[in-house]
Amino acid sequence: LRKELLDTIRAVHAGQKRIPSSVAAQLADHLADDSLTAREIEVLRLIAAGNANKIIADQLCIAEETVKGHVKNILSKLGANDRTHAVTIGLKRGIIDL
Repeated sequence: LRKELLDTIRAVHAGQKRIPSSVAAQLADHLADDSLTAREIEVLRLIAAGNANKIIADQLCIAEETVKGHVKNILSKLGANDRTHAVTIGLKRGIIDL
């Protein structure tokens, strides 16, 4: 551990960048993720606020079926099981905040 710390300090001092392996592994896990569109992020924020699809549709002036499509895409892209799981993932990844 001490040698690793010294090597890291020397490398950074020499202008190199270092990312801890645990952080690199988490980044790699999400590199393949499809990023959410601006509209999907907007829908996810409204879901996080506790809104039903009908309310989201009214607020965004779109059809409820369109909202359902966005929700389906959000779940798929985030690998979420349901709306609550999608919000949790969105919060953890910094996609949305409360």
